[in-house]
Amino acid sequence: MNSDRDELTPEEARRDHWEMLRFLGGNVLFGVCLGLGVAAMLIWLDIGGLGSHLARSRNPYLPAAMIAIPLALTFGAAVTASAIMLMPYKKKKQR
Repeated sequence: MNSDRDELTPEEARRDHWEMLRFLGGNVLFGVCLGLGVAAMLIWLDIGGLGSHLARSRNPYLPAAMIAIPLALTFGAAVTASAIMLMPYKKKKQR
């Protein structure tokens, strides 16, 4: 084992894991909302005739979902990945 590694008590490790899950969940939620917003703007601003095609469609919900869901997942993953990469490293215990 590495002697300079910080050891956390089980309670500290549990709290650290929940903090990390909250951090990741917040970033995923922000990214998903951002992706859904981009999809809504693509449709509302009629970029590439997308909104008019959906308006003329017999069932516009499936194509709209096929646009919005992949964008939401992609933006959610991208925001979370960038937050993890930019997260400053902070030691939990000082020796």
